[in-house]
Amino acid sequence: MPVKISYDAGAPSASVEIIITEPLSDYDLLEVEASIPRDVDPMLASQGFKDLLDEVRSFFSVELDGSNLEITQLTGAICHDKNVHRPGVWLVLRERDAAGNKPMSEAARPRVTQTAASLVKHLHLV
Repeated sequence: MPVKISYDAGAPSASVEIIITEPLSDYDLLEVEASIPRDVDPMLASQGFKDLLDEVRSFFSVELDGSNLEITQLTGAICHDKNVHRPGVWLVLRERDAAGNKPMSEAARPRVTQTAASLVKHLHLV
């Protein structure tokens, strides 16, 4: 399960992209590969994918409770993986009390990585 984390140089935020490379029968996502990007749209619009996003939102509400991080965006994404396109989960985490034009603190960055890894494990994506 590829996870890509990118830190914003001009804001205290990080984007996390989780590419779904294996079928997720619990979410009725049995086909997770398409040769053209628009063929991923039905996967992202499915009830199973909506249920997956709800699970991710619930996970982060518990996992980030008491931390200085919050979700500012959570959505599905069309991800390019080698020669195919796949559905993915894309989210942005923001450090709550940080200055608006400075990057995320060094103290918060490991929490982003840890939380993304915990989500992948929680959803049995590896």
